[in-house]
Amino acid sequence: MKTLTMSLLCGFIFGLGLIVSGMSNPARVLNFLDWGHRWDATLALVMGGAIAVALPGFYWVRKRHAPLFTDKFDIPVNRTIDAKLIFGASTFGIGWGIGGFCPGPSIVAAATLQPDVLLFIIAMLIGMLIQHWFSARVLAPDG
Repeated sequence: MKTLTMSLLCGFIFGLGLIVSGMSNPARVLNFLDWGHRWDATLALVMGGAIAVALPGFYWVRKRHAPLFTDKFDIPVNRTIDAKLIFGASTFGIGWGIGGFCPGPSIVAAATLQPDVLLFIIAMLIGMLIQHWFSARVLAPDG
């Protein structure tokens, strides 16, 4: 129960931060990507602020022997840069550039019930299902 409570609290704080910073508005992201007359540096400032807040947390976590609310840390150890990573990151970036959303802000913006936001979320979920199917059937090792 403690893990669920902390997860909900963290999600609420994250969502509130997205709303306060304006990152739940896809126009902010699209204007950041527009290097012309509409360029908006807000995304870079929000990312810089997030990194500044997160770095001490990562340092603190690496010094601990065990997490507070679960049995073990779930820190990725794979550092391989392969075709799957490059393709996935490229697909994510292209989708972000086209829609102006990534998963977190799209879920926050879903509360507006705007049709374009809901369409984006549906398309994102379909993409996730296709990726899951593709990974299980095409990329899975024979065995």
